[in-house]
Amino acid sequence: MSLNIALSGLNAVSDQLGTISNNIANAGTTGFKSSRTDFGSVYSESQALGVEVLGKTQSISQSGSVVATGRTLDLAIAGGGFFMTRSEGNGEVGYTRAGVFNTDKDNFVVSATGQRLQGYSVNAAGALQTGATGDLRLAATNLPASATDSLSFVANLDADGDVPAVGFDPEDAESFNSSYTTKVFDSLGREHTLTQYFVKTDENKWDVRYYADGAEVSAAHAEIEFDAFGALVGPPVAGGATPGVVEFTTGGAAPINLAVDYTGTSQYGSDFVVTANRANGYSAGEQTGLAVERDGKIYATYSNGERRIQGQLVLANFVNAQGLDNKSGTLWAETEASGAALLGIPGVGQNGAISSGSLENSNVDMSEQLVGLMEAQRNYQANTKVLSTDKEINQLLFNAI
Repeated sequence: MSLNIALSGLNAVSDQLGTISNNIANAGTTGFKSSRTDFGSVYSESQALGVEVLGKTQSISQSGSVVATGRTLDLAIAGGGFFMTRSEGNGEVGYTRAGVFNTDKDNFVVSATGQRLQGYSVNAAGALQTGATGDLRLAATNLPASATDSLSFVANLDADGDVPAVGFDPEDAESFNSSYTTKVFDSLGREHTLTQYFVKTDENKWDVRYYADGAEVSAAHAEIEFDAFGALVGPPVAGGATPGVVEFTTGGAAPINLAVDYTGTSQYGSDFVVTANRANGYSAGEQTGLAVERDGKIYATYSNGERRIQGQLVLANFVNAQGLDNKSGTLWAETEASGAALLGIPGVGQNGAISSGSLENSNVDMSEQLVGLMEAQRNYQANTKVLSTDKEINQLLFNAI
């Protein structure tokens, strides 16, 4: 009986040594989670039969240290959750903490093992589609030019200003009260200037004249009025062919139809000051890089200063993460014991935020593993001592017969 008990101890310790050696071998593996072997005593009624391996416990909730790499598609999760990936071949879904991602020949975001990162994609208009998850794919094209068609302009016009004594002339600073120039773009992405000249015409009334690239937009002007408390009274009451819209042409490009919004503009007894000058539109731009935000949104950046969203990665959580099944490539697979994956965006609920340009190291504590190795060696030797002692006793018994 003692022989069988010692053999069960040897088998159990051998299993433990396999777990420890696997931990040590993966001490440098990105996103790896260490495991331990759990033992349980074996009895038949009151008769001791030795020891058995009950299973292995993974330290999934324990994060490894995060190290900076400076590479945009190296991603670490600052908290709970797993990246979700999908195999292109068989559609198998995996979950990982190893955030080493690249782009393949088709510009899909893939893991080091070639599985595609999952998340929310964007439609043809560039709007994020937060519904079904799918393969994240980045745009490979440059950004075409976009013509300016709106300008949000907020300023304070000096209520103490006098009505000019001479007729308006952009070359004569005495003929207007203030001016401001805005950069705009045509449909070919070429840059132009739109200058607004503010001329006080009466108490609480102003006339705005528009010049494009130094030339008068003859049909365009706006009359704006303020109430006794300095607040704007409605939108401009006059303009070009369409009230409130500045229309002018540029050589070779489509005409610019620019809607000017003065909402928020005031008239108080203080200096002319501009607090908002937001014109849309931009020149064509070449893609210069990527940026991944803490909430998992991926943006392409362009040489013209613009950026466009490419998608948003999702994270998975589990009711019982210990029930996940280990797979090659530092992956886990969903099981009945783990429960179904609970998907969400980074930084919400139990999901940690994304740290771009960083990776999570293995959480293996090498000192702890070496101590465990010594303990396992001691236990193994003790069990072999039982075997040798049992052999000696049996030999003595045979010699006595």
